[in-house]
Amino acid sequence: MAQTQTAAPVRREQRAQRKSLGASTAGQVLEWYEWSAYAVFAPFIAQVMFNPANPVSALLSTLAVFAVGFLVRPLGGVVFGHIADRKGRKFVLITTMMTMAVASVAIGLLPTYSSVGIWASVLLLLLRIVQGFAHGGESAAANSYVAEIAPRHRRGQWGSVVFIAIFGGSVLAYTVGGTITFNAEESFVLEWGWRIPFWLGAILAVVALYMRMGMAESATFEELTEEKISPDDIIDESVETGDPRVVEAVRPKSPLIAILVIIAMVSGVTSAHYTWTSYVSTYAIVEQGMDANSAYWVTVAAQVVALAALPLWGMLSDRIGRKPVLYTFGVGMALMQFPLMGLISDRPWTLLVASMIALLIVGAAGALLACVMSEVFPTAQRTRNIGLAYSLSVAVFGGFAPYLNQLFNSWDMNWMSNGYVVLLCLVTLVAVKILPETKGIDLNAVR
Repeated sequence: MAQTQTAAPVRREQRAQRKSLGASTAGQVLEWYEWSAYAVFAPFIAQVMFNPANPVSALLSTLAVFAVGFLVRPLGGVVFGHIADRKGRKFVLITTMMTMAVASVAIGLLPTYSSVGIWASVLLLLLRIVQGFAHGGESAAANSYVAEIAPRHRRGQWGSVVFIAIFGGSVLAYTVGGTITFNAEESFVLEWGWRIPFWLGAILAVVALYMRMGMAESATFEELTEEKISPDDIIDESVETGDPRVVEAVRPKSPLIAILVIIAMVSGVTSAHYTWTSYVSTYAIVEQGMDANSAYWVTVAAQVVALAALPLWGMLSDRIGRKPVLYTFGVGMALMQFPLMGLISDRPWTLLVASMIALLIVGAAGALLACVMSEVFPTAQRTRNIGLAYSLSVAVFGGFAPYLNQLFNSWDMNWMSNGYVVLLCLVTLVAVKILPETKGIDLNAVR
């Protein structure tokens, strides 16, 4: 009888955790959908929101606005991260989702360059800045939240849902893009079709917001609040965990070193990710002459395959450790970037094969980002530090990847765009070498 009475609260807690995980993931998918929709429709947005007299300049300007949205992500990560470390992860996850949704609707209502001239470009830039600010906070809070509610022995698997949401949002955006371009004339896509994804995001936001309102707050954060530990407190040297790996993880030589190492670790992952999700379809369409609809659909297929593999990478890291899986990404991507990009021609199957292989490799590291970052930073400063390190790395190395790729290719120097990814993957390998192995540590001790 006692066992039954004990098991009932445990089952209720597990159900609450799964419900919260689902609500968090649904919101993240929506936010990444809204973020990715811009990249998916970049060739069309370039024609209507910038001066169409110079198509190359217009496309570069569109990708530059994409990159600027990333530049404000570190600021959003720090601001919302600070709020999340004081008021809770749930509060920030609801606030950032609402902000992204409002900005998305506004983008869908913008006047075009032919109507208001340069003001169309300016307004688009301002709204992308708002989205980037909110997105920085969302990413920081989501990475902390999912890792904190996950069972200790399955943190890698549960943490992979953060990257599943990234791929899921991108898949949804490309699916909408493929559907619109397949069923509509280009003139309609240029006039109204590119706006539809942003309006659709508003409808989905209502459902996701309702789900997030019912989320439970992270128990790790609540325990911290009950103990009244300040986010600015220094780690207590008396913390005893019984595991030397935890001591190494929670007591880096300095917080700055930990942040720099995470920035370096993420750099290769994010540059490869945005090259093979946000840019590669544009490359196939603009540089190789591939049919836009075909490029969208094969990109969707490749991302679905990679998405399905993400929890498997997380499970593998729960079994063999984080570092071996991260090494797999760094070595694999450094070796395959040049041949995979060189495979792409105007034939859709080339994009499918290249993207599928590349994204499977990217997924090895992407699936582990949430758990690794959460296992390195202390609870009292976790969201703030993740917000700074992750958002800064993504902004500098990921957000500019599509722009740099297109710029180098427009100069007939595509070897430089590939070399950029390879170099950063090598930086990731160095960072992984420095990081401690954190599989299975107790986050309650990481304070």
